[in-house]
Amino acid sequence: MSDTILLEVTDGLAHVTLNRPERLNAINPEAAERWRDIGREIAERDDIGAVLFDAAGRAFCAGGDVREMGTTVGDGSAIAAHADVIHAGHVFFRESGKPIVAAVQGAVAGGGLGFMLCADVIVASDQASFASKYSDIGLTPDCGVSTLLPEAVGMRRALELTLTSRRLTAAEALDWGLVTEVVDADAVGQRARAIAEAWLAGATGAFGQAKRLLLASSGRSFQQNLDDEARTIGAAFGTPEAQARIAAFATR
Repeated sequence: MSDTILLEVTDGLAHVTLNRPERLNAINPEAAERWRDIGREIAERDDIGAVLFDAAGRAFCAGGDVREMGTTVGDGSAIAAHADVIHAGHVFFRESGKPIVAAVQGAVAGGGLGFMLCADVIVASDQASFASKYSDIGLTPDCGVSTLLPEAVGMRRALELTLTSRRLTAAEALDWGLVTEVVDADAVGQRARAIAEAWLAGATGAFGQAKRLLLASSGRSFQQNLDDEARTIGAAFGTPEAQARIAAFATR
């Protein structure tokens, strides 16, 4: 099993760690396959209720491993196939119905933005930075950046970040809506874990369904969304978890 990305599951929490610190956690073909396989496993496992996503070393993710792309990955068709593998993992994480919190330290660049934006809540170090860098090497966005970045910050700002050499500080990323909150560098992991543990201590299934409803809403009509909401809240109401919490709320 590859150690390029680590997975540890404990008490319902899946802890996923990018683990190529010597390459700033850049994604090579081996890591791409590992990402896809972990995404599938998390999506399929009923014993996982939340995901904590982080990275080893001084950077979160520098995107694709450009050095390896240029020497061993191959031609354009091989690069496209490499992207397809990463994207399959993104779909598993995005559609898993499991809430995801990311702990982000250091630099995030290129496709690393797409990996980060697979998370629903992003806790960033005050020392983190964010940049596109695609055009610097004559490439175009991948790893879901063309969808996830404008979804997070709006089209105008997404275009600015993608088409210029702009690098955002953590404070700017917070102002733009690229991250959820900014904390001291030594508190990032602790804060992200606290969020994940709060999900697990709460109505875990409801968090996952709320995530699904919000992510599905933009691609459907208002009526379709309303119908889905009605079915979903009806199903949630009948669960023992919801009944216990409703009864406790009613006695306050």
